[in-house]
Amino acid sequence: MLLASSIILSIFWYGERAQRSAAERANAALAREAYHATLAAASVLFHERGLRGNQACFHSRSGLLAVTRDQDLLTLDFPSRPPAPSIAPEALLRGLGAKPKEVFKARDYLAVFDHESEVRELKPDFALLKSLNCLGIIATAPGADCDFVSRFFAPGAGVDEDPVTGSAHCTLIPFWAERLGKTRMFARQVSARGGELLCELAGERVKIGGRAVHYLRGEIQISN
Repeated sequence: MLLASSIILSIFWYGERAQRSAAERANAALAREAYHATLAAASVLFHERGLRGNQACFHSRSGLLAVTRDQDLLTLDFPSRPPAPSIAPEALLRGLGAKPKEVFKARDYLAVFDHESEVRELKPDFALLKSLNCLGIIATAPGADCDFVSRFFAPGAGVDEDPVTGSAHCTLIPFWAERLGKTRMFARQVSARGGELLCELAGERVKIGGRAVHYLRGEIQISN
């Protein structure tokens, strides 16, 4: 089984392009805007490799991704992906095991619930969700102590539930910005591991901020 958090991101170091790893190629569908992989790579460049300045740039299938730092806060700049209203297919409703108040679609289905507790209590049928014609399914609701919460399911990409998903927030941020009438928001992804994100809508781009924790240093030797 593929784990989104296992992506090894190739980086640009002084303009020299490295080869994409086998892990990234295998999970490319979910890695197009790989929030945690990009955040981790930028943190290593800034804190371990001594990258000067306050910005690191990466090339991706979605174009150039920039990461800026403000002390320990790293902010990623991604393209916005607003959703449009959609009819909910039966497999979505049965797969989630609960009926959302509204359903939208962009790259992913967006299922909107009234309460945070409904999102937290979802017990999806991943076999049913895998049959849907989309990369993933976002479940979201207003947050009890934040602007909004979400969970992200992508069984079709080999990841039943992703702990924290930057690409999902490319859709969540424009949706909640319009719904709440604000461009800066604080969000929680309420997976088992969970995560907190500082979000901003900036025209046709979204900015997603977070912090990285360094927990391991080591060397891996890979034969050619």
